[in-house]
Amino acid sequence: MNTKFLTKASLIAAIYIILVLIQIPMGSLAFGPIQLRIAEGLTLLPFIEAAAIPGLFVGCLVSNIILAAYSSFGLVDIIGGSLVTLVAAYLTRKMPNRFMAALPPIILNGLIVSIWVSYFTKVPYMITVLGIAGGEIASIGIFGFTMLSAYEKTKLYLEKR
Repeated sequence: MNTKFLTKASLIAAIYIILVLIQIPMGSLAFGPIQLRIAEGLTLLPFIEAAAIPGLFVGCLVSNIILAAYSSFGLVDIIGGSLVTLVAAYLTRKMPNRFMAALPPIILNGLIVSIWVSYFTKVPYMITVLGIAGGEIASIGIFGFTMLSAYEKTKLYLEKR
């Protein structure tokens, strides 16, 4: 790893954390059975930037540690949620196009994170799956694809091609 890679990863982690922090006043929308984390729009970044894989993992880890003060999910969400993000980011990197790249975070968060969120909130699993996957779709669909489109129009992206 070089300095440029670590800097990018750190910036992505910091942006993820900031986006989660600004949502705390919205209550459980950042961590409940219906989740709409604006920061999850960043989960498309690994498709175009390898440094986003560790950046998203660290950003999610730190965010979940902070959110532990507001939720009852504890260590399972801190560790489990962060590992789900890491695996989703890795799989996103391997996808052949931007639309397929959106699937790992939607599917993995929807199916796996819902296990403990459903358990702790007593909301039925399938409703939690729909709430979390729906929030992922909204975050990625609105913020993620907008960010990706803007990045692809920059000189940095064109130089990589």
